[in-house]
Amino acid sequence: MAQVKLSESSALQKLTDLALDLKDKVPTPIILIDGRAAAGKTSLANQLAESVFQADKQLPKIIHMDDLYPGWEGLRAGSNYLTQQILAPLYSGKAASWQVWDWELGERGSGLESGNGWREFDGGNLLIIEGCGALSRQAAELTQLSVWVESESTIRKERFSNRDGKAFDGFWGIWAAQEDEFYQTESSPKLADYLVVN
Repeated sequence: MAQVKLSESSALQKLTDLALDLKDKVPTPIILIDGRAAAGKTSLANQLAESVFQADKQLPKIIHMDDLYPGWEGLRAGSNYLTQQILAPLYSGKAASWQVWDWELGERGSGLESGNGWREFDGGNLLIIEGCGALSRQAAELTQLSVWVESESTIRKERFSNRDGKAFDGFWGIWAAQEDEFYQTESSPKLADYLVVN
């Protein structure tokens, strides 16, 4: 299928329609939303989940890649973890099980909660996965729909800086270099079924 470009204003309704259609056809439909840092992926994922919920009263599961990366230099490792722990099991009809990353401690798990940060998803509902590195060649083969969110670099950098009160500005270059490598190797923007420009 050739990639379809959607405007920000038309994207939500089109993706909602596609998600609802997938829910009728696939037991555990999976939508990947990728794009560079601060492109608008999380906002789109949240809006899509809410729109689907309003239509059929079942709230989709959202997984954020931020919970999977092992730190600021872990984009590739987070993408691999997604495939191994979540996508491959679900594709095989099994439950997905993964452990979130504790950014303060710099390790997987969380001593502040029972279960030490382990999460499970048995399937049977729409799953939306959003974040940098969600869409790799392997991931594309294991999912039903993929979206690339595009935004100008200057806008993204401003959003990134404002989002956390400039606390993580020093990591922009480290993260951008990983994005360059990952997206060049994986061709993620070209793999996406839909391109959303915002």
